[in-house]
Amino acid sequence: MPQSNAQICAEPVPSGLTARITTDAREIRQAQELRYRVFAEGMGASVQGAAHGIDKDRFDDLCMHLIVKDNETDAVVAYSRILTNDLAARAGGFYSATEFDLSQVLQPGRSYMEIGRTCVDPDFRSGAAIGHLWGFLANYLEEHRIDFLMGCCSIPVNDGYEEVSAIMAYLRNKHMTSESMRAVPRIPVPQTDSTLDGGKLIPSLLKAYLRIGVRVCGEPFLDSDFGVADAMILLRREDMNYRFLNRILRG
Repeated sequence: MPQSNAQICAEPVPSGLTARITTDAREIRQAQELRYRVFAEGMGASVQGAAHGIDKDRFDDLCMHLIVKDNETDAVVAYSRILTNDLAARAGGFYSATEFDLSQVLQPGRSYMEIGRTCVDPDFRSGAAIGHLWGFLANYLEEHRIDFLMGCCSIPVNDGYEEVSAIMAYLRNKHMTSESMRAVPRIPVPQTDSTLDGGKLIPSLLKAYLRIGVRVCGEPFLDSDFGVADAMILLRREDMNYRFLNRILRG
């Protein structure tokens, strides 16, 4: 079993990036502007707050906001929001529950940390920013003894559903949770035959997640607002790949 008490190196690294939870209104606004640039401008998503150049929904007022900042420019370059069991209870449930039936995933007596709206500035997608983000998450899981990390990871829907079908065929063979821990999408992605190599089509963020140790909880949800297929991901704290995280932090 991997060492459950492993810690991510917290020493300063040459990248000059810092990951932390923020409650500062200015930094939260920066994060929401980053989300807008990535999701609305970059992906063409329909987001709440677009008239103000931000992405903001009802979960933002209750969640924890995890940011990665560039220490030289003071810019927010990566982001994820966090909902724990208690915060989700105040919000009326986890965000993932709006897309999936989680009755087989959420186990009584277990603690969960949901991440969402995860994004990275295009200029910082070489690995260090996502490494800092997940390094913080890994330490938070350990410090608070949270059993599972979960969330939704997007797969672009291009020209029909052939690429999504190919990616899912690859994931079914290698990276699925057990059938007893599957999430059921409220709007399934239509399935189609594909001869494409799904392993070569996996989005970079999802590829990093898989190397960190996450599993996919079944078939994806069709998010028409964002124009993506959302894959539900789940990670047991004990399965965190600390070696990979430390490598990309130092890379």
